[in-house]
Amino acid sequence: VQLQASGGGLVQAGGSLRLSCKAYGSRRSMHDMGWYFQPPGMQRELVASITVDGTTPTTNYADSVKGRFTISRDSAENTAYLQMNNLRPEDTGVYYCHSDNKWGVGSWGPGTLVTVSS
Repeated sequence: VQLQASGGGLVQAGGSLRLSCKAYGSRRSMHDMGWYFQPPGMQRELVASITVDGTTPTTNYADSVKGRFTISRDSAENTAYLQMNNLRPEDTGVYYCHSDNKWGVGSWGPGTLVTVSS
């Protein structure tokens, strides 16, 4: 599966952005989609994920974004969205779309930069 991400940019603290991740190619075996965050000089970490292989989605969030970020999916469009509200300067970094298939094999999309100014 190939992933195409969009929606990064520059925003002031307290503002909002929405990231999109669209899946192309062989999507039948996809299990979930999600977003990872890589702050400058640090390792990538999970922000949020959502299952895409069932009727009722299951979501998972990092503690740092609970109550501020919401992940959702549009199954018809094979797209996952990350609505980011009340952004903070420490949310600045590159966000990567990711998907796991049902065998645990992951795919990465290109990163999109989010910059939050104080």
